[in-house]
Amino acid sequence: MKRYLFLLILVLNLPSAWAGSQSQAEALHEPAQIIKFSKDVEKYAASKGARAFIIARKGRPEKDLPRGIKFTHTAVAIYSNITLNDGEVLQGYAIHNLYQEADRRDRSQLVVDYPVDFFWGAQELEAGILIPNQQVQESLIALIASGDATKLHNPKYSVIANPFNSQFQNCTEYTLDLLNASIYQSLDQQQLKANAKAHFTPQRVRTSPFKLMFGSMLMDDVTTKDHKGKIKTTTFLSLGRYLEANQLSEHFVTFNKDSIVHSL
Repeated sequence: MKRYLFLLILVLNLPSAWAGSQSQAEALHEPAQIIKFSKDVEKYAASKGARAFIIARKGRPEKDLPRGIKFTHTAVAIYSNITLNDGEVLQGYAIHNLYQEADRRDRSQLVVDYPVDFFWGAQELEAGILIPNQQVQESLIALIASGDATKLHNPKYSVIANPFNSQFQNCTEYTLDLLNASIYQSLDQQQLKANAKAHFTPQRVRTSPFKLMFGSMLMDDVTTKDHKGKIKTTTFLSLGRYLEANQLSEHFVTFNKDSIVHSL
């Protein structure tokens, strides 16, 4: 019995257990709360003039995440014309995600959803909002509208993907690739990785080598094959610091269910 309890605790503390980057999850809050929060996030972003921004959610309680990691899923939100089932066209944010596949956790797919979908399975009703400057926003919109964003997708998924090579990818690395493609006006992945290595500082994953070793043995979506030395990956916070350090951001905050805003 003790052995099984130990294994359960170990699995729950593996990187995969705090990934939170899947499209389908049960609601942990009242639907009315999620709908209101989603609309509040949209209104807040629109009030700041965001036509394109980086959005993040918490798929796991923050206390369960490694130090320095605040959100578990990141995507790009684009202000768009949205056609409803009855044919009515509304304006709002479409969210362009890289999600893990539900039945193949080491694979990912690109999915467009909307704020209510995005926050439906969130552990906490708190959003990360990173608004790039106008030039980067325009480039992001053009990149996605052209369909070229799909060329940067690598379906081989790892929750702790190394942002400096193309062996694996997670949602935040995909977002970094989209940002860099927009900043450097290039789809050359080798060049984008070289630029990232020169200018981007990833987040150190502060979890024990023991957990990482067992994670790579037990979980399809955990691997360290693409790393040498210390494990570092892309996070929402590291994306924000990257844009800020290069004077490419206009707004970098958290926004909670009470509409309280905290600068990051």
